[in-house]
Amino acid sequence: MAKKQELPERVFPKAKDDAAAARSAGVLPQTSDPAYRLAYADSEFLMRDDLRPVRFQLELLKPELLLDEAGIGSTFVFYGSARIPAPDKADAIVDAAKTETQQRIAGKLKAKSHYYEVARELAQIASREGGEEDGKHQFVVCSGGGPSIMEAANRGARDVGAETVGLNIALPFEQAPNDYVTPHLSFNFHYFALRKMHFLMRARAVAVFPGGFGTFDEFFELLTLIQTGKMAVIPIILYGKDFWSRVVDFDALVEEGVVAPQDLDLIHYCETAEEGWAYVQDYYQRYTEKRFRKGRGEKH
Repeated sequence: MAKKQELPERVFPKAKDDAAAARSAGVLPQTSDPAYRLAYADSEFLMRDDLRPVRFQLELLKPELLLDEAGIGSTFVFYGSARIPAPDKADAIVDAAKTETQQRIAGKLKAKSHYYEVARELAQIASREGGEEDGKHQFVVCSGGGPSIMEAANRGARDVGAETVGLNIALPFEQAPNDYVTPHLSFNFHYFALRKMHFLMRARAVAVFPGGFGTFDEFFELLTLIQTGKMAVIPIILYGKDFWSRVVDFDALVEEGVVAPQDLDLIHYCETAEEGWAYVQDYYQRYTEKRFRKGRGEKH
């Protein structure tokens, strides 16, 4: 019997091999001109305005591929302010305040500093209890990768030895990932739209802490996507009922007829980490039971 022939894995060279070959070409007027560069290895070409659709696709693909390779099945997303201090830094902010207005604002930030510890503890619980399913890590903590509430979330996951995702954004002023994001799960975005998309593509629960414009943007886009049926309902935990009731009059939206009463059922208020995790667990217990009844052909 003839020996089985081993077939080559591929017949075309890999892109990185062609790029290396191109770099080894001799120095000529032709090879020195940017036009000669391989298109995918030409960063100046990729920055052209005409290439915006390609950059969109790259920002969609890169995190998706790397998260999948890292075995991230689902995430627990944390939204919240980049300005709320950790409790041990709150007094320094108050002491640094000079004017009466600054002192008043510093006092309000200090009053919200306990949410740093709540976010950290919730992240600890989710990372410890999230488990695995189909070989994928579930409820992996994901934040915007920045300071304050975002830092607290990533820090909580790190506390219990879990990996944690950071979705940073390139801004005109300095913006670096916090120290607790897992390096190979630390991503940087140019487009806010793609970043917000990645927040929700794997999200199976979202905790929203007090925050400003950025938090509002992320929170209300999430509500809109669920309200309009563009994504499935997932647990949305809103921390700080006093804060949210003061800055957004949800009941007034219902009274004005621009929001349906049942839309407010999408939000569940909590104050402690234990309450938040219990709500997520209860939600998915009911979800599982509903699917079980449906699978047996029972009415629901």
